[in-house]
Amino acid sequence: MIPTIAEDAQLSNLVRMLTGTSNGVVQVSGLWGSSAPYVTAYVANHIRSPIVYITAHLEVADSAREDLELFSNRSCTFFPAWEALPGEGPASGEINAERLALCGLWQQVTACSHSNLADHNPIVVTPIQALMQPVPSGEQLADSTLTIENANTKNMERQFTPEALIEWAIDHGFERLELVESPGDVARRGDIVDIFSPVDTQPVRFEYFGDELESIRSFDVGTQRSIETLHTYTVCGMYTPDVNKMASQTTLLSYLPNDTLFVLDDPTDIQEMGQTLKERLGDSGQLFPVTDILADIASRKQMHLSRFQGGQTREDSSFTFQVKSLTRFETDAAKALAELCRLSDDHTVHVVCDNDGERTRLQEMIFETRGSKSSKITLHIGVMQKGFHWSATDTIVVSHHELFHRHRQRRRIRKVHNVAPLESWTELNKGDYVVHVVHGIAVYQGLTKLQRNKEGCHEEFLTLEFADSAVVHVPTSQVDLVQKYIGLAGRKPTLSKLGGRRWQKMKDQVADSVADMAESLLRVQATRSGSVGTAYPADTPWQREFEAAFLYEETEDQLSVAQEIRDDLIRPRPMDRLLCGDVGYGKTELAMRAAFKIIEYGKQVAVLVPTTVLAEQHHKTFKERFADYPFAIECLSRFRSGKEQKRIVEQIKRGQVDLVVGTHRLVSKDVSFKDLGLVIIDEEQRFGVAHKERLKAVRHTVDVLTLTATPIPRTLHMSMMGLRDISALQTPPVDRRAIATEVRPFER
Repeated sequence: MIPTIAEDAQLSNLVRMLTGTSNGVVQVSGLWGSSAPYVTAYVANHIRSPIVYITAHLEVADSAREDLELFSNRSCTFFPAWEALPGEGPASGEINAERLALCGLWQQVTACSHSNLADHNPIVVTPIQALMQPVPSGEQLADSTLTIENANTKNMERQFTPEALIEWAIDHGFERLELVESPGDVARRGDIVDIFSPVDTQPVRFEYFGDELESIRSFDVGTQRSIETLHTYTVCGMYTPDVNKMASQTTLLSYLPNDTLFVLDDPTDIQEMGQTLKERLGDSGQLFPVTDILADIASRKQMHLSRFQGGQTREDSSFTFQVKSLTRFETDAAKALAELCRLSDDHTVHVVCDNDGERTRLQEMIFETRGSKSSKITLHIGVMQKGFHWSATDTIVVSHHELFHRHRQRRRIRKVHNVAPLESWTELNKGDYVVHVVHGIAVYQGLTKLQRNKEGCHEEFLTLEFADSAVVHVPTSQVDLVQKYIGLAGRKPTLSKLGGRRWQKMKDQVADSVADMAESLLRVQATRSGSVGTAYPADTPWQREFEAAFLYEETEDQLSVAQEIRDDLIRPRPMDRLLCGDVGYGKTELAMRAAFKIIEYGKQVAVLVPTTVLAEQHHKTFKERFADYPFAIECLSRFRSGKEQKRIVEQIKRGQVDLVVGTHRLVSKDVSFKDLGLVIIDEEQRFGVAHKERLKAVRHTVDVLTLTATPIPRTLHMSMMGLRDISALQTPPVDRRAIATEVRPFER
């Protein structure tokens, strides 16, 4: 990827050494930042052996994988570790599936021919913890697979009845559900059996006519639509390590070919981490000793990477690269860019941008700084963790987030399968808090089979426990009366008392509050409908670049809501929209895109939050996201001194601040804006009555975007989409139906 570094003769000498050496250790030192993955990627692109890249820590493995994919220009396989005991935690099933999938892949390739694998030259990245955790042996893996053929094959030995298939799946660790959602799930509905094998990316549907299998089809778990018709299919069972049977289990190393190249990133750190893990977890952690892992690797071909040269290395198998770390760039964006341009006068500079939007904007900034003067700066798209200076060829490689000091905490995001919600008691687990429409809050204690009438008919009931150990049995046919309780995380609700007035009083208060809120919203909207707002222009190149610089891929819901906000801002009428979604689902990104459009037009934006801590967090987020653009962003809260607050208030009044993040201090009487265009309110329900009255006045004149993660408003469509035809109303009546349209939260 970086031709100037590839010209270093030591790299080609390193490849010749690794190609000619059968086994043993090749020591590579003097590496810094992301140069270690670069060396590995160079080697991977010039040899035909599989490569396993081992790190000491989980987060280092994640970073190394991204660097390797950037420099080698291909995808790498990640072999994950259980970060908790197997079976614990929501990601355990998926981690198990990923580990089994890799074992199954190596086993299939080895069974066929090694040459097929060598053509692809795979790179596997893994932390030492993952290698210390057991996997099933080849025999166990083979015994836990089931090959099924449809009726057209006439091979009756490989055909299973629906009952037999379900029984086999449950015996091999699958969980039976109403619908399959993720690897390790199995479901049956009449003559259809769905199964999600841990080694596959899509589930498979077996369709029967009686006991005869008619078809096998893979399908999309979200849409339930068929993808491909299969004549035969092999199901792999789930696997859970057994601490009492460690002797019959093995490690991933037993699946790897003999010519695999093992790359150890800081071998000393790897050994110390392995010993620490074993000491902390012992046998309960189900770990093989790190000494056994390293002893197995010792008989293979190895490349040890380190910053400093080791003391005991043969001169003919040791390589030292003169790689230096980069000095920290100036925090001011303009100064940092000027510094980068000065470096390009004497060095070849490569900047790695996360996406095309960042690259395009950086190209503009470089041209604005250098003009027509040429510079030796090359821009790339990818993900790199830490920059470095390759002294031998005078090449500097730096990432965009290092250049502009953008806080970047990337994590490996696991695939979330989009499934339809279940509307039955199967959603509930014993111990869950639930809400009965009539009686209130209770604890779900599971299903109970009871006699329904004198004739001896039995039926299953949901058993709900209320305060004072009172129990109510609800027939499963009336499950619509029971809903899962949604409240603040970590806070247990008070159970309702049967026959008490508290629950009814609470419902009455909520009904009154909703009616008052609806009336207030309608009155404000009626006033706003008669007002003329600002019609903002269509998206500019800067706006498109800003949105393209988003680090992650937008969800369908994000794109839909972004378009609705864009349409609201283009119309010549003030916007008043509520954006609902869980924490981390992308509300702030959509708010920043709206703010960008307002600021670029020349107006000001106020971001109002309920706490000082949240104000600081939002201020940091906005500063980093807008770092590439000449916008002034400030924060107004009690964390600022009186002198600072006075300065910021004066700058806001003069229009010298484009965007300000603040607490209720923003709605103080002494704060006035020169040209306020948009107010973004985060969790408005957490503000006091006096502050809400001030916000009502604001709503009459400017665009307003409210963000919330509170569950209750998700049943209300507060975006005013159903209230756009009320401009003729002078005193609008309360119409609860107008705000009862359902709105979905974001998808991950």
